[in-house]
Amino acid sequence: MGHTELMPAAPQLRTGRPADPCTMVIFGAAGDLTRRKLIPALYNLAKSDLLSREFAIVGVARAEMSDEVFRKKITEDMKQFASDGVDSDLWEWFLRRMHYVRGNFGEKDLYPRLRDLLEKVDEEHSTHGNHLYYLATSADYFGPVVENLAAVGLMEESEHHWRRVIIEKPFGHDLESARALNQRLLSVAKEHQIYRIDHYLGKETVQNILALRFANGIFEPIWNRRYIDHVQISVTETVGVEQRGSYYDQAGALRDMVPNHMMQLISLTAMEPPVSFQADAVRDEQNKILRAIQPYTPEDVLIKTVRGQYGEGIINGERVPAYREEPDVPPDSRTETCVAMKLSIDNWRWADVPFYLRTGKRLAARHTQIVIQFRRAPFVLFRDTPVETLMPNQLVVHIQPEEGISLRFAAKVPGPSMRLGAVDMSFEYRDYFGTQPSTGYERLLHDCMIGDATLFQRADMVEAGWCVVSPVLDVWKALPPRYFPNYAAGTWGPKEADDLLEREGRHWRNFEK
Repeated sequence: MGHTELMPAAPQLRTGRPADPCTMVIFGAAGDLTRRKLIPALYNLAKSDLLSREFAIVGVARAEMSDEVFRKKITEDMKQFASDGVDSDLWEWFLRRMHYVRGNFGEKDLYPRLRDLLEKVDEEHSTHGNHLYYLATSADYFGPVVENLAAVGLMEESEHHWRRVIIEKPFGHDLESARALNQRLLSVAKEHQIYRIDHYLGKETVQNILALRFANGIFEPIWNRRYIDHVQISVTETVGVEQRGSYYDQAGALRDMVPNHMMQLISLTAMEPPVSFQADAVRDEQNKILRAIQPYTPEDVLIKTVRGQYGEGIINGERVPAYREEPDVPPDSRTETCVAMKLSIDNWRWADVPFYLRTGKRLAARHTQIVIQFRRAPFVLFRDTPVETLMPNQLVVHIQPEEGISLRFAAKVPGPSMRLGAVDMSFEYRDYFGTQPSTGYERLLHDCMIGDATLFQRADMVEAGWCVVSPVLDVWKALPPRYFPNYAAGTWGPKEADDLLEREGRHWRNFEK
């Protein structure tokens, strides 16, 4: 085995155990995800002393490049996308561990060459035969890449080394294709080797949902139907489809966000306490929630779901085009860019508590939040005062762009008469704990390197998410939308999304700039 070269001293305090020795193989190493997220995240791990000293990277892409050209390209990318300053000594250490192999992901002749290179890299950098394969590719290659890796022995594990593969979304485009992909992968790999990544779960506040609920005696006793009126989960964006028009027009907002990101947020918000924080204990409880979501009938889809498509509008003082005017989008596209849904969870804790979901492009603000709205207090005490109504308390988990938690409650307005005002008690992570450079991928990559699958979706969870949205896809396909576009860019979406709550006396909590 080769000698272990010491990593330059890290300037930050370590916040966990270093990852296992390994070689990370990135399929799609010349792509956007690699330069914007993966390489900066790996660098941040190294800077935090969370990356093993026995580490290497092998980039795989179609472009013709030598190791040296690949290293120069990554260096240029880091100048643009690093989330913090780059230490020259540490970056030199990093670069010496970067290798490159050219090939088409679907061609079998790539994989023997990759195997030979990995043997050399393992020897040179003492990575112990541990391989992490990251599929930053189009979904068409997920099955072929893993099958080809297995065919040349690169998925085989032993007592002395592990082999794991990270798969990006989209994981299927409907229930049938997700099941087929799961079967294809599990025919050549074991479930514990497959890490289905959802970068939303790399965000601190998402993980903090579990800490908020289960580490605080004041919240868990009231986290149920007796005290909670409803739950809102919003993932809103101001951007349009940008350069992803051809992909997005095939996917749409429902497929793009709901079966993965939003189902994960629902399951963490609603799950029962797990017996431990072991990966399968947490994921068992998440899966129970997804299975408990009441399936839609065709009639439910018409009443409880809303779809929208943005027209032209004004964002940040500038005119932006309608969805149908975006590059690579058909001028008569029927694809939805906004979705609102009402879901019910059929279990003891959440019976009769509606969960409202909303996600969309070109909305009024970029914000991801979970709103827990509590039932109103009885009005009896205030009936002979100027107070006309009591406002409900809201606990809000802010996930992006600012990460934190706020609690809205009523307080008396100073003065001689009894008047109430809403106040927010707010906590932001950066104020209490400072900030660490982050792309959102650091935690997920580190977890994969140490074999912690808690924040990754299991096969049954993926399929459960698709079970929820499949009836909606079927009805929407059979009944084309009548009035598209039906909301202006820069607004909060179609009026029907507001009606979904207002007909039951509720309102969306919109992010206030």
